[in-house]
Amino acid sequence: MLSAKSLFQEILDNDESFRLFCSIAAGGESQGGWENGRIAALVPPGLRELAPKVARHGADEDKHGRIFDALLKQRGLQPVAVPYETDYTLLLERRGIGLAHDRLSRDEPLTERDVIVYLAHSRVTEQRASEQMRLLLKHFAGHPVLGRAVKMISRDEDNHLAYCHEELLRFARAGHGRTIQSVLRECAHAEIRVYRDVSLAVMSHMGEVLRWPRAKAAVLAAGIHALYAGERLVGWRRMVSLEQPALRNALGGPAVPEDEHA
Repeated sequence: MLSAKSLFQEILDNDESFRLFCSIAAGGESQGGWENGRIAALVPPGLRELAPKVARHGADEDKHGRIFDALLKQRGLQPVAVPYETDYTLLLERRGIGLAHDRLSRDEPLTERDVIVYLAHSRVTEQRASEQMRLLLKHFAGHPVLGRAVKMISRDEDNHLAYCHEELLRFARAGHGRTIQSVLRECAHAEIRVYRDVSLAVMSHMGEVLRWPRAKAAVLAAGIHALYAGERLVGWRRMVSLEQPALRNALGGPAVPEDEHA
């Protein structure tokens, strides 16, 4: 019987599929670290109090990238090039979601709207990241190799999501509610399409590595399409709602190094 746990266990047990998984994950996290670092440097003068939180967000993402690289090294593996069609962050940017890299590469302060776009984009993508890590946490919290990393990354992703909710609500109270909802909806609809396409691409590559029979590959593809259909119909709404998080000021302190987590 196919399940999330059995599927990931199969990927984990094979060196080549595990190498591809960690390489994709590390690439996405490192890219997120760069983006947040640039945003922190370009936050406009009137919003400088936000800069340390954005920097903390970026430091967390960099840390996650190093963790996935470390998992590879523990097994004596080297990263592989990330296939274009599996690059979630790149494909979102190509769809015009978030702040473009050419914009972030210029030493020109961001506008208030740019910051709102960044936070809305992060609110949507961190929802996905938080859900994915909670799934791994459910099945692999006690794993001798992955458990520690999964617990730490899951906690960080929950903090990132809480931070996005809190900051967007702050902007909404300042009169930007309509803009926020418009950007959130655009981001959410684009994200679910990109997530479907990337999921199909990743499963295709994993299927080649693990030599899945056609029937198994077809079942997994059908499941991805079914998830997309549900998200397109109603599931996207969970990505655009805003509520005050239980944990306030989640990114108010410095990033916690990998070796300080149990």
